[in-house]
Amino acid sequence: MDPNPYRRKPSPITGGSNSEDISQQLLPVKFLSSGTTMKLTRTLTTFLILVSVLLAFSMIFHHHPSDPNRIMGFAEARVLDNRDYSNLTTSIDSNYSDKLLGGLLATGFDEDSCLSRYQSVVYRKPSPYKPSPYLVSKLRNYEMLHKRCGPGTESYKKALKQLDQEHIDGSGECKYVVWVSFSGLGNRILSLASVFLYALLTDRVLLVDRGKDIEDLFCEPFLGMSWLLPLDFPMTEQFDGLNQESSRCYGYMVKNQAIDTEKTLSHLYLHLVHDYGDHDKMFFCEGDQTLIRKVPWLIVKTDNYFVPSLWLIPGFDEELNKLFPQKETVFHHLGRYLFHPTNQVWGLVTRYYEAYLSHADEKIGIQVRVFDVGAGPFQHVMDQISACTQKEKLLPEVDTLVETSNRVKTPKHKAVLVTSLSSGYSENLKSMYWEYPTSTGEIIGVHQPSQEGYQQTEKKMHNGKALAEMYLLSMTDNLVTSAWSTFGYVAQGLGGLKPWILYKPENRTSPDPACGRAMSMEPCFHAPPFYDCKAKTGIDTGKLVPHVRHCEDMSWGLKLV
Repeated sequence: MDPNPYRRKPSPITGGSNSEDISQQLLPVKFLSSGTTMKLTRTLTTFLILVSVLLAFSMIFHHHPSDPNRIMGFAEARVLDNRDYSNLTTSIDSNYSDKLLGGLLATGFDEDSCLSRYQSVVYRKPSPYKPSPYLVSKLRNYEMLHKRCGPGTESYKKALKQLDQEHIDGSGECKYVVWVSFSGLGNRILSLASVFLYALLTDRVLLVDRGKDIEDLFCEPFLGMSWLLPLDFPMTEQFDGLNQESSRCYGYMVKNQAIDTEKTLSHLYLHLVHDYGDHDKMFFCEGDQTLIRKVPWLIVKTDNYFVPSLWLIPGFDEELNKLFPQKETVFHHLGRYLFHPTNQVWGLVTRYYEAYLSHADEKIGIQVRVFDVGAGPFQHVMDQISACTQKEKLLPEVDTLVETSNRVKTPKHKAVLVTSLSSGYSENLKSMYWEYPTSTGEIIGVHQPSQEGYQQTEKKMHNGKALAEMYLLSMTDNLVTSAWSTFGYVAQGLGGLKPWILYKPENRTSPDPACGRAMSMEPCFHAPPFYDCKAKTGIDTGKLVPHVRHCEDMSWGLKLV
């Protein structure tokens, strides 16, 4: 077998022994009459035209659009090179057969309206983490609740009238939690997953403030009923102004002893943003949950992944253990259930994957987020990336003595996907692996989809590219992320990857060690409460139970392990 599948083959017409044979066969034609020659020429021309037409038809009909186990442009795209993809094709078919992710996703959706819902499984290795039967059942029950109580239903209209009242008598059939769109895309994805889990635990219907771009980024996750808050919702104009001093803010009311426990409020605002105070954090106390549970409308503004602290509420602990017996899989399952990129964003993902990543033997993701002020790239960050990837054997060292480079007959091809606001880090890696051979003989290709320069949270295309890059990172085999970055948290959770975390540099100096392996693929809760609700005193909530610990990249944060 030719060790180089891309080498151009000699033409059977213009070179080699074949050309001699053809010349010998055509030689007698010179002695035929001119009339006979013309007939032969016409016959030969007609024959060649027919062969061309038949060949064209065979190529057109080679793809079978009716075959549900194939994705256009994915399996067949690899026929153009000569490598053996039989194992990959088998893997693709078997992956797609689990397009419902072990029952996580429901059937019945129009697949063309949201291609990513059932296609994303093809682009990733099969997840070793299966959803529990209890979680699958809970999601199907939630979908029925959402359909029964969602926007436009009689139950929704009845509940909407309660917002005009200070207090309500009794409780209606349906209760709601409204997620307010707030902060950057990574924060929004993580906070929305947190609020959805809270809705599952409290039998509430989740309604999503669409903000400026939610419906442009994500497909509807629930069958038969929208999750988007209707545009005519009466409180929408108040969302931007909601804060800790709002009259219906739960923390504000607790602080000022303004809650009458004998009556049920029509709605409450929950301020769970990173700057929240001690009274706002009472949300995580079981006694306060008993009161909050009665309120039909909850409006939540948060930029946090507050899931770890839900596990510390005794009333939720048993249910959470049944939903997630593998405790580090919360966002992995909920993220893949909720967040399906729209067809426009999915096109960004698949086109880039096919062009730059699909043929690699191994895919390495490097997510760079720099919090230093000033224009990058920074040399200490570049040094840190090199130190981490080479020490952990993710990328090879380069051989500056070119004449002694290690030549391998069939070199391994690694594709490195870099995501960063700056192009400098990928350019440095690209130059290094172009100018010098690797010590292992591996071929390294470095790719970066975008370089936006700075974060542009309110721009639709900026966020579309950001979401596409999160998905691309989640499709890699090994992942390196940056400390504190919710962008990286989303990618690792969707991909089921335990990343190597680049520790946050101090004083523009590369840390030693440069990185460390994450305990789990779960995101970090950056602003958890440190309060013992029973003792009413401060406590280290990272030491209460073995499955909730402090984060590797943020010593005061909490994560599930």
